[in-house]
Amino acid sequence: MSKDYLSGFPIASNELPARLRALLEPVTEDPLTRVEVATRYDCDHHGPDREYVHMVMALATDPGIDLASVKDTSQDGVVSFSRPDIRHRGGLSKFVPTASGLDYIVASSGNGYFYSYNLAEKVWMTLGLSPRCLGDDLQKVVYDDLSLPAFDVASGEVSTEYYYTPKRNVRWLMSNEYLRRYLWMCGAYGVRIFFYEALLPDRPSLRSLMAGESHVRPEPDGDWYEFDLREHAGRLLLQVWALVVAVPPERCRTPSAEGLVWPGVTGTMTRDRANALTGGNPVYLDDRFLERYEQNNAYDCVPVRAHGEDWLCSPSYGGQWSFTECRRVGRNLVAVPMRELYKAKPDREILHAHAHVLDAATAAQYDRNEEHVVSKTQRLVDELLDFSDHLEGLADAIEMSRPTAPLFGLRRAELRTDGWLKYPELRRLAQVSPLNMTEQAFLARCKSLHELWQRLPNGFLRKLVAAAGHAPPTIKDLGSLKLLQALTNILERLNVNAEEVDAFGTDALPNDLTYRNPALAALFMNNDLRIADAHDTGDVLQSLVTLGFDVAVLEEGYGRALDHVFDGVIDGFSHLNAELRALLHR
Repeated sequence: MSKDYLSGFPIASNELPARLRALLEPVTEDPLTRVEVATRYDCDHHGPDREYVHMVMALATDPGIDLASVKDTSQDGVVSFSRPDIRHRGGLSKFVPTASGLDYIVASSGNGYFYSYNLAEKVWMTLGLSPRCLGDDLQKVVYDDLSLPAFDVASGEVSTEYYYTPKRNVRWLMSNEYLRRYLWMCGAYGVRIFFYEALLPDRPSLRSLMAGESHVRPEPDGDWYEFDLREHAGRLLLQVWALVVAVPPERCRTPSAEGLVWPGVTGTMTRDRANALTGGNPVYLDDRFLERYEQNNAYDCVPVRAHGEDWLCSPSYGGQWSFTECRRVGRNLVAVPMRELYKAKPDREILHAHAHVLDAATAAQYDRNEEHVVSKTQRLVDELLDFSDHLEGLADAIEMSRPTAPLFGLRRAELRTDGWLKYPELRRLAQVSPLNMTEQAFLARCKSLHELWQRLPNGFLRKLVAAAGHAPPTIKDLGSLKLLQALTNILERLNVNAEEVDAFGTDALPNDLTYRNPALAALFMNNDLRIADAHDTGDVLQSLVTLGFDVAVLEEGYGRALDHVFDGVIDGFSHLNAELRALLHR
């Protein structure tokens, strides 16, 4: 049990300045707490609200140490004050910086003018942390655990200067979980060694403590602090030197994957038990399990087609760990063998999967044959690749020059060999789309859908329509959608008359440019939805109604609406491909 330092202090806790009270309180067991492990704070240096504190957190195997043994550190506020005075070769071999004989968390040094700070080498190397620097005037170092990943495990300012007034305050914070893990490994307590000074209002409670004197140094209750209170500039100046045992060498209680109960499994699951499994029914997860990984570039979550039409979406992180055999089943289900769930990965990832597990009865309600968003995205890609080939074939047939780069930025050979690895736009488009998707998420996805095919060069389309017999002035102001529609009208007219490709440039009709072709209605509506996202026009419902979607189901969310738009756009390009194929192959 930690010592109650507040009850043994001369000033009641409810009258203490917040910073001093925080220095006297022990650290909670909450692993999410950010623990102050080094401080140099100076506020209103020459003013009436002056407050000053410097603190070093040191490691003590014996929690019974007293202030006298660390008084130098409490006075200087750094591990090492001034540089070593070396007068002969080899003299530095005896220089071993300590906080009055104790190890420390933050390596700090100063000389009265310049002060520097960094996480102690032992600490970051033992915990496997990696530093990154924030530059310019901020001059801050952040330490991450890149094996998980866990970011900002420890961070603080690198330096400060003092010339009559301080250049900046310094504050180092560290994750309670990591700090306690290090203390546990060292078998040491985290102790605050600090000096605190503040100008306080002249209050009756403080005057009663002074008992009519202008300056008092009460006898401390124990040997862990010194206390000085005196009159100064119309106020009362408080000075405190103290040593507080703040953090015990006990690890934070964090959830473990050992002993979890999974639906359909008798008893609790452990890593050893999972590793011994060779078959059995898979675990079913709601595919929102993937959102954490899809929406964070720190992770890899590239959909991969395997075993014919099966799609695997198995998150991984930088070669450190990975899920395996996460197979999409139906629109919003992911099936994964129990054994694969427990293969080498951090507990927190298994716990994340467990938070999205579905029991057998709930999983049975899902249609295993319903198409998921990854499959829809691949169908769209297939149509765009075919459309690109057909457009290039048409250009060659009418002896018209065409762009050398892929029309949609998609390379069939690359997709065949590397999948979607080099296509983040496809991964974004195929991110989880729950049925209860919000309107904003729906509009953002419609925008991504539009942007994928919008890469088709307008100039190339305009040249094709012009080659079909339309005068350039009549088409110079047409955008990509109306150019696509004009091309569709031209192709349909030629195919209805069973014309061959040689007739592509004959008998152009004004109606080619004006007829609103229903086969491309979804592309026009998708564009309207893109505009609604960009300009917040509020025309979403009308666009969906025009597209023939039953907006009554939107009460459950916009997931079905996305399916409808997706299918409509795919059907539009499928129709174009059918018309081009008929003309080119006749």
